[in-house]
Amino acid sequence: MFSVKSNQKQAHVIVCGNEKGGSGKTTTIMHLTVALLNAGYRVATVDLDNRQQSFSRYIANRELFTKRFGLNLSLPDHHTIKQDYSDYISDKENNELVSFLDVITDVQAKNDFILIDTPGHDGYLMRMAHSMADTLVTPLNDSYVDFDVLGQIDPETGKVDQLSHYARTVREARRQRRIADGGLLDWVVVRNRLTQINSRNKESMYNSLNNLSMQLGCRLAEGISERVIFRELFPKGLTALDDLDAIMPNKRGTASHLAARQEVRSLITVLKLPIDELNKKRQEARDAFLEKQSKPIDTIGM
Repeated sequence: MFSVKSNQKQAHVIVCGNEKGGSGKTTTIMHLTVALLNAGYRVATVDLDNRQQSFSRYIANRELFTKRFGLNLSLPDHHTIKQDYSDYISDKENNELVSFLDVITDVQAKNDFILIDTPGHDGYLMRMAHSMADTLVTPLNDSYVDFDVLGQIDPETGKVDQLSHYARTVREARRQRRIADGGLLDWVVVRNRLTQINSRNKESMYNSLNNLSMQLGCRLAEGISERVIFRELFPKGLTALDDLDAIMPNKRGTASHLAARQEVRSLITVLKLPIDELNKKRQEARDAFLEKQSKPIDTIGM
């Protein structure tokens, strides 16, 4: 088990994880990255999805667009963990783990934040990343098809019958993190692609998620709606937080762009990251509390 505790300054680790694809993980983590960069923080990013590499392509698009038009867009210190093709699974896992830990060791003392994008399937590196997270962001489409990754619903009562595989994975990650260095994992389930119209399904989903959040000890947040602008910005590596009026004078920001920007800012606020004095004091108080503990304690969801 890798311990993130050392005498050096530690970056705050944000992991974006969900075992189901298409939940908006890449869009969410890219916007969090740019938000922190624009706020003046030093940010390292790590893409563990060495097959899809959507996060890496997003950042590569941003770098290319920046160079092509001579722009001054903020870029993170980005790393991709390359896929190992060893014949034996044990060798493959070990080689990829070594690469991952080498990256983390290199960037943790140089940056204020490390953002890690995980693949949409279970795996050794995915579990390792979850266990070292300070903040876990799980984007979730507002659908019972996507809800199933967290829990199974009784069709008659709408109540959660049992936890699903990913929820149990996070529970174990919390336990491992607590044992390793006394750290607490703040889990935030982000409801992505919400419709603007109230519906019975929307209300039912909220009630089910609220019920499940009390069982898991996670928090709920509203994330990014389904907007065409996100698909348009990906090839350029841009986000709703970039000044599109200055970057593309012929394509001025729209109402959708402004609404998307506000959604991201609202999400940042809900995450309660250590980016202002109040949240820094909260983290210091949490760290001081943990230092006084002589043994692991039970928390909701462990």
